[in-house]
Amino acid sequence: MTDYAVVNPATGETVATFPAFTDAEVEECIARAEAAYRTWRETPVAERAALIRRVAELHRERRDELARIIVREMGKPLEAALGEVDFAADITEFYADNAEKITADQPIDILGEGSAVIRKSPLGVLLGIMPWNFPYYQVARFAAPNLVLGNTILLKHASQCPESAAAIEAMYRDAGMPDGAYVNLYITNEQAAHVIADPRVQGVSVTGSERAGAAVAEVAGRNLKKVALELGGSDPFILLSTSDLDATVQAAVEARLDNTGQSCNAAKRFIVADGLYEPFLEKFTEAMKAAKVGDPLAEDTVLGPLSSLTAAQRLEEQVKRAVEQGAKLVTGGKRDGAYFEPTVLTDVTPDMDAYREELFGPVGMVFRAKDEDEAIEIANGTPFGLGSYVYTTDPEQAQRVADRIDAGMVYINIVLADSPELPFGGVKRSGTSRELGLLAADEFVNKKLIRVGP
Repeated sequence: MTDYAVVNPATGETVATFPAFTDAEVEECIARAEAAYRTWRETPVAERAALIRRVAELHRERRDELARIIVREMGKPLEAALGEVDFAADITEFYADNAEKITADQPIDILGEGSAVIRKSPLGVLLGIMPWNFPYYQVARFAAPNLVLGNTILLKHASQCPESAAAIEAMYRDAGMPDGAYVNLYITNEQAAHVIADPRVQGVSVTGSERAGAAVAEVAGRNLKKVALELGGSDPFILLSTSDLDATVQAAVEARLDNTGQSCNAAKRFIVADGLYEPFLEKFTEAMKAAKVGDPLAEDTVLGPLSSLTAAQRLEEQVKRAVEQGAKLVTGGKRDGAYFEPTVLTDVTPDMDAYREELFGPVGMVFRAKDEDEAIEIANGTPFGLGSYVYTTDPEQAQRVADRIDAGMVYINIVLADSPELPFGGVKRSGTSRELGLLAADEFVNKKLIRVGP
């Protein structure tokens, strides 16, 4: 059996281990979730919302403790960890506040006499498979809307996040949720496949890599289960014009280095109009080099370690391969244990692996575009289509480019602007669903037609 383990990436120390559940324990967990569903779905919406709101409050009450857990688990700088806890609380509260709207009947204007409505009802037990890069935020955006709807949750967290997984389950329990409404699972991938196949489980949501998404979707498809996929990204940051290059560069750096560069919707490819390319590259390189790498518990640390030694080694190999294939290493590229210094690559061409890969860490690729059309061609030239960023002083151009980008999200002249009410998701190999916003409540719900005659 594979243990879940907290391995502090800043030190390499194994802080704690948690054994995976036995098959009998997994069976007991599914049974609890299924039993809870039968009563939870009948609980008045206002009561469900009140309990979810209490979970949000517990995030805020336990803020410092929760933040320090994920500093240990995946190396997130403390200030960013505190911000993540706050965001998870805001998301959870958003769905509590909008519970009546989420569950309200939707009248239909019918052609005949009588009436018709779409009534939303829950599906049942759901399995969530969550990643390590945002241990609280990712769970909140899956669990909160679905619990408000009346579904119950089985949650398999990343194997390096057992402490935060237990802390989340404790908040749902301490908020007064019925036993089985939210159940943490320490399970292997093989056990997860059996959970997906179980007839009591009605759907699965996975946030993670393309490989993980494909594996889960294959099992879900064989068992005719609803599946939601939130996968990787190599988001373009398109700079066509600016009235303040310094501010734009600062935004670009923040968009690249958020979460030590380990964010699926971080800006990763910087596509710059020809006339701005040289000054942008110079300022961007200097700003990347200036970002402080250090102890994630230190107040002035911008970049902590990557989530694990393996993650840092993988990124190092990708950068080395890019250079071997002809890319220019402008700065960075060095690894020290799980730490990876801010890195800038140029001259990346379509025949290189890096052109289509996701570089999950503090590495920015800068491209030169001769005009708007070439910028869009470069932006769309990857298998991914999650988010995107457009900087221009021309409002009409902004809307035109936004329409032409193959992505689920376009942010114009702004970065790091995710918010509970804004839907999150992508197209192409970045996923198939939407989380956050009111659209998140449409993924695992029975949109039941009720037609009444005259």
